Amino acid sequence: MSHFLLPILADATPSAAAAPNGMWALSLPWWEFIVRGIIVYAFLLILIRITGKRQVGQLAPFDLVLLLVLSNAVQNAMNGGDNSVGGGLISAVTLVLLNCLIGMATYRSKKLEAIIEGRPDVLIHNGTLYPAVMKRAKLTHHELDAALRQAGCCSVNEVHMAVLENNGAISVVPRGKG
Repeated sequence: MSHFLLPILADATPSAAAAPNGMWALSLPWWEFIVRGIIVYAFLLILIRITGKRQVGQLAPFDLVLLLVLSNAVQNAMNGGDNSVGGGLISAVTLVLLNCLIGMATYRSKKLEAIIEGRPDVLIHNGTLYPAVMKRAKLTHHELDAALRQAGCCSVNEVHMAVLENNGAISVVPRGKG
């Protein structure tokens, strides 16, 4: 009877060829992870740059949800379906190194910095509000008023200068202090 069950049990055990590759084996060439990472990083950088400064600097709950879902959406584009530890490490190192390179490049080139990070926008100068700048930055009057109150100003007339910084923060200089 044991001779009869032996072929059945042998068929039930996976062969070495059908066994999973393991957590370190890559299903793609190593360089493809790097290329995929660069493409996704560049795409997201452009996408986030287009959406404006306010969204980057002041995350509302729906902005945070968007970033989390966005990261999940591009995951397969970066790893090509590979779930190995090695593939994840290559992708992570690629993104960190790319971020460092972009940081060094923008530090050395003011022109590149303006393209990638943008320039601060003047919202108010000598009590004059620039609505076109607010509209372009998708900044509401409630958000501006909150920044003015935080700086101790009750109205636009009390402001020497208000600037929307690259990081999304609003810097306010009250009149008489600028």
